[in-house]
Amino acid sequence: MRQILLLGNPGTKRTVYLEAGAREAGVALRLLDWKTWQKDRRQMAGDGAAAGIFLKIDPPLWDSCRLDELDILVRGYEEELEVLASLEGEQKLTFLNHPEAIICLLDKRGCKRCLQSRGIPVTETLLESVSHSEQLLEAMEREQMSQVFLKPVRGSGAAGAAAFRYQRKTGQMVLYTCSMEDPDTGRLVNTKRLRRFTDRKQILSLVRRLTALDCLAERWYPKAEHKGYSYDLRAVVQDGQVDFLLSRLSRGPLTNLHLNNHPLSARELGLPSRIWEETEELCRTAAGCFRGLRSTGMDILLEKGSLRPRVIEMNGQGDLIYQDIYDENKIYRHQAEMMKEWLYGKT
Repeated sequence: MRQILLLGNPGTKRTVYLEAGAREAGVALRLLDWKTWQKDRRQMAGDGAAAGIFLKIDPPLWDSCRLDELDILVRGYEEELEVLASLEGEQKLTFLNHPEAIICLLDKRGCKRCLQSRGIPVTETLLESVSHSEQLLEAMEREQMSQVFLKPVRGSGAAGAAAFRYQRKTGQMVLYTCSMEDPDTGRLVNTKRLRRFTDRKQILSLVRRLTALDCLAERWYPKAEHKGYSYDLRAVVQDGQVDFLLSRLSRGPLTNLHLNNHPLSARELGLPSRIWEETEELCRTAAGCFRGLRSTGMDILLEKGSLRPRVIEMNGQGDLIYQDIYDENKIYRHQAEMMKEWLYGKT
């Protein structure tokens, strides 16, 4: 008999609401805990292995807030994904998102290269790799850019991200980030609270620490505005369908909702239908660039003035949207329907 497994974390919203969607679809879903999955791999080699297994992979949970551990944690996760990919040849495994697709999207640099090679409009990269603050300032002067985003190549949830303004003529600087140096340990940590720094010495110290994390630098585009807020969009695309589109309104440059920013149904922005058509087509096309990717979350920028959409970044496990799970649970219900179709041999 075919099996449907979720590799995830007991009691989390991802697990609870996917289980709810599965119950509604009449699908039996078994959970493999990330903490013990290697020991419990026999569940993937039992009676159901001969008939086939459908596996969804949720991200593991990490306790550390230290940014210098981020790359090590993500690389360890990639190694576990590689193990899962290797099992495909041993067993009849079908993935919601193939581990190799998840690995591709964990790498912001490689993801953006792939999109650009397909002609997808993205936020422009100033430097693919920033090794020190002097290099960043020189590049900004050379390209006549006064504001950029710094982002660790591996990471999510604004961990290690920073918005940096530099006025070349006056030398004035402003930095917005959730990162700061722990006064007790001296280590760089993610506080999950946005701070604004204006002291040049402090800013250069933080930029130096951030660029040591393997960062890329992107052009900071002026975003579209709605009622005095700037905003971008979070889209969830599944099987070529835009299942959810949410606007994230902010007074500052970082729009992540856990930073006390404001969610708003994208339809309430009152944008012309032409913009919706362009944005949804961009989302579908970008999602189709990665083999084995059936579900993805992506951040979309609408340029101020023209409203031209650009992909900011993509996430192979970006399907948890609170505004959806507490309402229709549409995203996880759709995933449950994918599982049901596979279970009864339609895919």
